[in-house]
Amino acid sequence: MRVEILCTGDEILTGKTINTNYSHIARRLVEVGLGVHWGTTVGDDRESLLKAFHQAGERADAVIVNGGLGPTVDDLSQEVAAQACGVELVLSDHWMTRMEESYARRGRVMPPNNRKQAMLPANAELIDNPIGTACGFAVTIGKARFFFTPGVPREMRRMLDEQVLPRLLAMSGIAGVTRLKRFHTFGIGESRADQMLGDMDVFKENGGIKLGFQAHYPQLETKLALRADDETALTALLAPAEAEVRRRLGNFIVAEDDQTIEGVILGRLLATGSTLAIAETLTGGHLAARIAPLPGAERAFRRGTIARDLAELGAAAVAPDQAAAVAKALRASSGTSHALVVLLELDEGADRPDMGGTICIGLADAEGTATRQARLVGGRDWVRIGATELALDCLRRHLLGLPFDERIDFERR
Repeated sequence: MRVEILCTGDEILTGKTINTNYSHIARRLVEVGLGVHWGTTVGDDRESLLKAFHQAGERADAVIVNGGLGPTVDDLSQEVAAQACGVELVLSDHWMTRMEESYARRGRVMPPNNRKQAMLPANAELIDNPIGTACGFAVTIGKARFFFTPGVPREMRRMLDEQVLPRLLAMSGIAGVTRLKRFHTFGIGESRADQMLGDMDVFKENGGIKLGFQAHYPQLETKLALRADDETALTALLAPAEAEVRRRLGNFIVAEDDQTIEGVILGRLLATGSTLAIAETLTGGHLAARIAPLPGAERAFRRGTIARDLAELGAAAVAPDQAAAVAKALRASSGTSHALVVLLELDEGADRPDMGGTICIGLADAEGTATRQARLVGGRDWVRIGATELALDCLRRHLLGLPFDERIDFERR
């Protein structure tokens, strides 16, 4: 089946907004075995949109349109879709009621221009959006079935998984069930992960599972995509592969699927009735910001301190003994069961690729203190981001009783 992704919006066309929606849609299509044949970007112009719809309708079997479903004058997808179908826009009483109820639950009155979001082509199939006001819909233009999705990423992603992909799979005649298993690791690069996993028979041609990697520093996502006749067959194929991947990647796995490393940390703190205080320097609050917003964090996260001057934290230098001393003092002053400290010193001079930083991490709990020293190279932001992740990983390992002195690929001597 030939699938096209058609993204709309002047901000996408001109590069003012990075089109992450396209990459997500394309990846998900590939993961379920459909693939992508064309990718098109069109601005907020009626004539250009109409032409793009007609062209896509002639060459593709299915088209996913992203964007243009909002309430403002530059949101044109419904109007142009109706024109391409040769029908009128009609009010969806169902969606109008849904929007009014949504606003009422938030104690707000729906603005009059939101009515536009309930105007759909007369022959449209409604596609539910459970977390937003932009109503998705499907119509046939030319030879292709068009699926219209909102530009808001979290709305699009849920609609894609729950509404659009099942319809596309049914159209394609691809039978069975699919699964995407994800492992998130910190400390190993893509090449090393490939060496660790690439010789597994299940990942070879006709092995049944497609192995893929997506690097987004400082983490690496390892993906296992597979299809089987039913859930029983899928589990039988996936379960031993999962177990072997966990064994081979070992302590470098920080989370799986929709988990995050900070979520794993908070979950462990809450499960053990532990509390946490954090002190950081050049990471500038990014460490605390990863934990503090999470649901339930108020029961475990007690204090976050940021200081660029080491002396303000009670440290004389970026050194393991200083990090340990600050962590011990922070634990005592905050009354928490655990304290995490990140001291960081950058090389002098302008930001550059060979700029590095010395990082000292200190941990304190009822058993005493522990430290970890590392050096990262790659520029100011690279070091800051890496230091944040390294500190989180040290805390995760400490809470889970794992060694946290394992060397990572990003370290430099």
